[in-house]
Amino acid sequence: MGIEKLIRKELLYFGGYSAATSPETLDGKIDVATSDIIKLDANENPYGCSPRVQKALAKYKQFNIYPDDGQERLRKMLSDYIGVDPKYIVAGSGSNQLIDLLVRLLVAKGDEVINCTPTFGIYSFSTRLCGGTLVEVPRQSDFSIDINKIKSAITPRTKIIFIANPNNPTANLTPEADIKALLDTGMPVVIDEAYYEFSRMTVVPLVKKYDNLVVLRTFSKWAGLAGLRVGYGVFPPEIADFILRIKIPYNVNVAALVAVEESLKDTDYLMASVNKTITERKRLFAELKKIEWLKPYPSKANFILCDVLKGNAKQLYQQLQSKGILVRYFDQARVKNCIRISVGKPEHTDTLIKALRQIGGE
Repeated sequence: MGIEKLIRKELLYFGGYSAATSPETLDGKIDVATSDIIKLDANENPYGCSPRVQKALAKYKQFNIYPDDGQERLRKMLSDYIGVDPKYIVAGSGSNQLIDLLVRLLVAKGDEVINCTPTFGIYSFSTRLCGGTLVEVPRQSDFSIDINKIKSAITPRTKIIFIANPNNPTANLTPEADIKALLDTGMPVVIDEAYYEFSRMTVVPLVKKYDNLVVLRTFSKWAGLAGLRVGYGVFPPEIADFILRIKIPYNVNVAALVAVEESLKDTDYLMASVNKTITERKRLFAELKKIEWLKPYPSKANFILCDVLKGNAKQLYQQLQSKGILVRYFDQARVKNCIRISVGKPEHTDTLIKALRQIGGE
C-alpha cells in the first residue's frame, strides 16, 4: 500500500506555508557572506531582545524541569501588561499556535472561515489543514475590508472571521467602528494585533463587552523574541478554558517564560526600540517614494509594502537577495507584483536604497 493512500485526501496537494528565508541556507549562493546579510523579510526586531533576557537565560538553572502547564504566573504577568483579568488570557508557542488551536476548536470539516485577502497566510493554512472551507473576501482598492461583502459571505456554516490589524502584508489599520460592525453579526471575530506596539491601536478593552471577540498578540516583533516563539491571546473566558484544554501540554517552554518575564520588566528599553523603528519607518517610506518605479503604501506596522511599477517583483527580490538583502515577495492576487520590506536600522535603509538605485540604473 502506497503511503498516499493513508494520507487525508485534502492534504495530498497541500502546499504548506511559505516561510521567510534563513540566511544560513544562502551560504555560498550569493555575493556576500552570511554574516553580512541584511534580513528585511520577516518583520523581526533588528535591535534584538532586552539585554535582561540574555542575562537571565544565561543564569537559569532549571531547564530540566517542565514549565507550568496552566500558565498561571505567565497569565498574571500578561494580565498586568494589558489590563485584563488572567481568565481571559492563554499563551502559546507563537500566536500562530493559538490561531491553529482556535481553528481546531471551532472548525469542523466543511465549516467556513472568512478571510479578507490579501492577508496573513496562516489563516488559510490552518483552515485548510483542519479541513475547513476558506471563504475569501477581497479587500478594497485601498486594502480596507469590505463590511458589506463580509456580511454577505456569512452563512450558517461560518465559524470564524479573521482580521489582521494592522494587516499583513499591507500594513493598514481597520477602524474600531468596522470591527464593532463585524462583532455585531454575532460571528466569532479574531483580531490579530501582532503589530500592536507599532500601531498603538487595540480592541482588547472590547473583549469584556463582546463574547465573540478574540485578540491575538505576540512577543516576536516588538520584544525581539521571534526565535523563542511566544504569543498570547485574549479570549472570552469560556473559549480560553477550552483552548487550555486542547493545547499541547507545556506549550510555552521555560526559556520563553524567562524571556517574557524579563521583557515585561524592561518595557522602557523595548519601547525605545519600537520608537526607533517607527522613526525609521517614516524615513524609509520617504526614501522609497523618491524611487519612481516603486509605490510604497503607508504603514502602521514595522514593514512597508511596495508595488513594483516597472519591472518584475520576483526578479527584484532575487536581485536584492544576490546583494545580500532579503525582502519578501508575494505571488498572490492584489500583491502579485509587490515586495514587502521590514523596517531595519538606519544603516540597513541606506544600503537598501543604494541597492535599489543601482538596480534601477539611477
